[in-house]
Amino acid sequence: MSHIEAVGMGALNIDYLYRVNDIIIDGETSIESTVATPGGSAANTIYGLAKLGVKSGFIGATGNDEEGKTSVESLAMAGVDTSQVQAKEGEKTGYTLCLSDKRGRRSLYISAGANNLLEWQDVHLSHLEHARIIHLSSFVSDRQFNLQIEMVRKLPASIKVSFSPGMLYASRGMRALSPLLERTHILFANKGEIELLTGREFISGTEECIKSGCRIVVVTMGKGIVLESGKVITSYIRHGDKTHKIEPLFAPGEAFSPHPEGTGAGDAFAAGFLFGFLRGKDMPQCGALGNRVALHAINQSGAREGLSTLPLIAAL
Repeated sequence: MSHIEAVGMGALNIDYLYRVNDIIIDGETSIESTVATPGGSAANTIYGLAKLGVKSGFIGATGNDEEGKTSVESLAMAGVDTSQVQAKEGEKTGYTLCLSDKRGRRSLYISAGANNLLEWQDVHLSHLEHARIIHLSSFVSDRQFNLQIEMVRKLPASIKVSFSPGMLYASRGMRALSPLLERTHILFANKGEIELLTGREFISGTEECIKSGCRIVVVTMGKGIVLESGKVITSYIRHGDKTHKIEPLFAPGEAFSPHPEGTGAGDAFAAGFLFGFLRGKDMPQCGALGNRVALHAINQSGAREGLSTLPLIAAL
């Protein structure tokens, strides 16, 4: 494991993706399609990095069931070192139920399962000491949240922390996340998450995160937003006191047909951005790489099927 560059830590789930006619509060509607696929935010990003040729590993827990085997095998087939993934007896692998409709709306429901059994004794710091980045994402339980806090406090200063809090952690607020944010080198959040986390609109929200200790804050905008200047941007990067607005990127003759479900777009963006960061690219180049990997990912259903290999982004 001494040659591993990036290690992920977060929930390992099976995603059950239901395409429905309409997301409703009360009543009935029809299911148009169903897909089951391995997921988990940090796991998706680490999978994406491995597909791009980055030596990667993962820390997490599954149940000792078929779903757990599927989750581990998916990572291993991409080249991820899974020696630090623990199979927990007597508990089922976590899962996420995702409903998406034709209007692009989504609703997510999480059953933590074996993720709640990941413990401090499962985290071997000796396996991390040569990594360049550890990428964190959320757990449901306070126990694993506190485990992550303890871990980053004990990490060697040479290891940079990359962090995708998602809605689960963003809803905890700045004060609760401060032990993680002060050690975070790169923070990834979408517009809704950064505004939920900070209680401010996204631009001033990035400033708050920088003040809290983050070195780089990356805010993704989904299909893009239009600024007052009329420019369309798909991500906004704050690096210290510098800002970068990343515009949509298409290669000549390239066509994309985004899948309406959109699962894993942010995780894919993080994979592309971190690939660029690890390869010494500047912030605009990292943002462009994030865009490219995310565009490929959302061409297909699920978080991983469309993730890029190195030749697809070699021109950037």
